[in-house]
Amino acid sequence: MLKASIAVGGYARNNARHLIDLVQEAERLGVDSIWSAEAWGSDAVTSLAFMAALTTKIKLGTGIMQISARTPSMTAMTALSMHDLSEGRFILGLGVSGPQVVEGLHGISYAEPLTRMRETVEILRLAFKGEKLIYEGKHNVLPRRGGEGKPLRLDHPPAPIPIFLATLAPNALEYTGAAADGWLGTSFSPDHPEAHLDHIRRGAEKSGRKLSDIFLNVSCTVAIGDNVEQLIEERRSGVAFQMGAMGSAKTNFYNDAFKRAGFTDDALAIQQLWKAGKRDEAARRVPDAMVTEFGAIGTADMVKARLKKYRDLGVNGLTLRIDAPAAKRAAALEEVMDLITAVG
Repeated sequence: MLKASIAVGGYARNNARHLIDLVQEAERLGVDSIWSAEAWGSDAVTSLAFMAALTTKIKLGTGIMQISARTPSMTAMTALSMHDLSEGRFILGLGVSGPQVVEGLHGISYAEPLTRMRETVEILRLAFKGEKLIYEGKHNVLPRRGGEGKPLRLDHPPAPIPIFLATLAPNALEYTGAAADGWLGTSFSPDHPEAHLDHIRRGAEKSGRKLSDIFLNVSCTVAIGDNVEQLIEERRSGVAFQMGAMGSAKTNFYNDAFKRAGFTDDALAIQQLWKAGKRDEAARRVPDAMVTEFGAIGTADMVKARLKKYRDLGVNGLTLRIDAPAAKRAAALEEVMDLITAVG
């Protein structure tokens, strides 16, 4: 059965206080979880701590905490604090972000992001088990060599905090299948699942697991209406932004994911137009399929059919991206939840 979640926060202009009513309504409607973002505006944790105090059942996940913004030990302490505050409802979602943010905002090298992710997860597992943090990695060494530090155990009992990874590149997807409890997927199309799931499956099988052992939670833009052409038109600019702005000209995981799904020429052309400052042209260059095949858009029947396609692939959860005015957002969410319930 598909589980639904919604996204909150990420940018300072999206103050979490404005989302209280929506989150509480989401909990009433049976939404499984909410996920906070962390880009270059708001951090991923503060809004969730606020929401933890105002809810009782809905799960609270970071989607994502940037591993470059904190040491692994601080990430572990933050996760354990959220575990306590939420009474066990917290999910730790992690990602490597991209070089523009990591090197531009945090001043940390982006080199070897997968190695850094692996080391972070391994240290977190030690912390969550209540073990001493003794670790020898390429980028993380605990305690620090030659200093006065000693091996420490976090002052917290062991806690079963699930770790979800937001990954897009093939090797990172394979690592997700090998080591993570769940996957936070973006740029995913149920029409081209092999672009992501083949890699996750390969990693799982190499580690003696099955794809079904990983909770597959993917982002899904949902828009319901009779004027399908207008719904598509309104979303071209968002796709163009992903292709051109969500990364540098050299490193754009979103762009690469669309290429693996068979849209190489389109993705490159849109990126070139965007980087040249021709943003309107970039949006016009987005073909319908780059909108319709990466979400659930159209009439209610069309959206229901798309939701079934996600479910039949083995996708466990959808983070719903519902574009609607604030006053209509709760009603739109309820309509989508009715369709998800009908799909089962």
